Amino acid sequence: MGSGSAAGPRQFETALEMFLDYLTRERHRSDHTRRAYQLDIELFLAHASGAGASGLQDLELHHFRAWLGALDAAGLSRSTIARRAASVRTFMDWAVRDELVPVNPALRLRAPKRASALPEVLSRSQATALFDTLAERARSGDPRELQRRAMLELLYGSGVRVGELVGLDIDDLDLERRTLVVLGKGEKERTVPYGVPAAEATDDWLRRGRKQWVTGVSGAALFLGPRGGRMGQRAVRSLVAESLEALGDTAARGPHSLRHSAATHLLDGGADLRSVQELLGHSSLATTQLYTHVSVDRLRQSYQQAHPRA
Repeated sequence: MGSGSAAGPRQFETALEMFLDYLTRERHRSDHTRRAYQLDIELFLAHASGAGASGLQDLELHHFRAWLGALDAAGLSRSTIARRAASVRTFMDWAVRDELVPVNPALRLRAPKRASALPEVLSRSQATALFDTLAERARSGDPRELQRRAMLELLYGSGVRVGELVGLDIDDLDLERRTLVVLGKGEKERTVPYGVPAAEATDDWLRRGRKQWVTGVSGAALFLGPRGGRMGQRAVRSLVAESLEALGDTAARGPHSLRHSAATHLLDGGADLRSVQELLGHSSLATTQLYTHVSVDRLRQSYQQAHPRA
């Protein structure tokens, strides 16, 4: 490999390190998001280097198109290809802003549109069955069941993300007003209301369950692992999946299904779109509008089943 080719990977590596630092320091992106960008961009830069590019200024539109073509030929889904294209466009936008390149050659890149899959949600009767079961299991006083009930009630009752849930401290809850303060994406803080069942379940966990697990490492964390440390996202996902699977008649899985269900049921009940957007912490109203499609789809199904001239 010639000296020019050897310089390319080093130049790419330096630029990528600068970009990842920018994501952390200026954009306040999570470690998970940062790793996703890093993987996508590393794959593109490796492809471009193999095609003869020795630095960012060598990159042209054909490098990006050839890379997307290779991803498509490898059988990747449309959503994955679209995400990777968005990652490299963001990377090149940053490179223009920091004057590493004069223009962004990826601006005219056309990636396949993401498939608009509707989220799996619980019906109201399924939600009732789920929380009736959780309440019954919590009567035993087992801290695992007390905490499970409180976590799922808050996920559904407030629509928070799982990362926001595990980041909660006790002081983030206003027990009288039934609100909680969460730190969302981009380090944005918002106040979210929750209902009476979630309040009762959380109070039960604090009075009877948490004290059984609290240790010197617990700090102010609301939800704890059996060893006393703050509960992790993976453990919550496992508990939620197990609880939803036990229902037996739904494809809904994971904490995000409870968030989807909360949003859909709010809109079904007459809540306005802007209020739901604020509750969920969506930066774009277009994201929240996805749930209106879920509601309309349910309406269409009911119409076709019930109307004599459907």
